[in-house]
Amino acid sequence: MVVGMEYLEHVLVPLGLLVFFMYHMWLLFNILYKPFGTVIGLNAESRHQWVLAMMSDPFKNGVLAIQTIRNNIMGSTLLATTAITLSSLIGIFTNNSWNSDDPSSLFHSSASVKRISITICFLVAFLCNVQSIRCYCHVSFLITAPTIRDKKAYTEYISKTLNRGSHAWSLGLRAFYLSFTFFLWIYGPIPMFVCCCLTSFTLYFLDTTEKITMDLHSNSFEKDNDVESAVEPCYYPLADNNLAQNAAVDNV
Repeated sequence: MVVGMEYLEHVLVPLGLLVFFMYHMWLLFNILYKPFGTVIGLNAESRHQWVLAMMSDPFKNGVLAIQTIRNNIMGSTLLATTAITLSSLIGIFTNNSWNSDDPSSLFHSSASVKRISITICFLVAFLCNVQSIRCYCHVSFLITAPTIRDKKAYTEYISKTLNRGSHAWSLGLRAFYLSFTFFLWIYGPIPMFVCCCLTSFTLYFLDTTEKITMDLHSNSFEKDNDVESAVEPCYYPLADNNLAQNAAVDNV
């Protein structure tokens, strides 16, 4: 029975991880080459449109932009705190096992491999959410900055920074999903394999878009030129000058 369980672990655990990572390789391919067929790709384009809309009138939309970024920072902070707390608890549990068990056999046991795998997932989730907070903090300053001469390139940089933060947040969530499969590995290879398959199956419906959603976003993206035309350099910031003086300089 023990030999059979070890055989299942050697077969089902790598197979479950293969299913999980193959799905994400497929998802990455679609994000890069068919972005409008994925929720991540559509959301990235939507954030780009949002930055253009906010930058069309930063003085009017500044408060809304800062509040939106703050909400994202709070969400990333919550996930980062949860991840580092759970990894610390696992570290304490592992330390107690080190004191009570034979140290020479601790790192060779299956339980230690499972705990290390879960800890790595939580640490990756923590680092991804920290990077997400970093990008959001940059955007909170940049999106309310005064208009500069090459405003289109400036807004492109802001939208890319915002998307980097969101992608880091998504990677942190994926690390949480993977840690759940490793947690079920404690109860055996069969629950772990089933969890990998169910997680990949569920994420497929959460990560892909339907035709009606694609058509809706495509119609909204047709207005991209109208939004970009509103985001033109209307004034150049000069030291110790107000908006009226800047307009006068443009007219001259």
